[in-house]
Amino acid sequence: MARDRGPTDRISRRYGVALFGPSKALERRPYPPGQHGARGARRKKSDYSVALGEKQKLRMQYGVMEKKFRLYFAEAQRRRGITGDILVQLLETRLDNVCYRLGLGNTRRAARQLVGHGHVLVNGKKVDIPSYAVKAGDVVSIADSKRSQQLGMRAADSTAARPVMDWLTFDKDALSGTVNRVPDAEEIDTMVNVQLVVELYSR
Repeated sequence: MARDRGPTDRISRRYGVALFGPSKALERRPYPPGQHGARGARRKKSDYSVALGEKQKLRMQYGVMEKKFRLYFAEAQRRRGITGDILVQLLETRLDNVCYRLGLGNTRRAARQLVGHGHVLVNGKKVDIPSYAVKAGDVVSIADSKRSQQLGMRAADSTAARPVMDWLTFDKDALSGTVNRVPDAEEIDTMVNVQLVVELYSR
């Protein structure tokens, strides 16, 4: 199970967006990392460089490696509809992201770890694959073991102030959430120009 273990603050500073959650480093130093710092941020970028940056931001935001991201794009192209919208929906309905949206993790990386360590059930069955695609009607819950319940409750308490999105329903007492429907692309703030990503892969 490949995953990106890169430095989150450095990556967020490179793109000027808090891709991995609130970043104090980005607030303190709102310019790219490296010896050129703010001077490097003023350089004019080519169209290709801008599109590549948008793709990297989307990929890193969801913690997806390049090979898997290309598979998602190929699947989005194959399906009927707007490719960019479908791509975002495929990423958003990953199990690790759904756990993050339910508040079972401060970040997507934390939610991914919760899934990977076997603490999450889908429709009552353990699923330890972060990229598992949930569907409308699926019930995502925390396993009954004491350790799983402790981790789930701790995560839910730390994210209590974060609202749950409309396409999900979460019962904090039961540590269980339901996927009411597939989210609309307009509901998802990816901080990315997805059309540029589609154009990049369509060249």
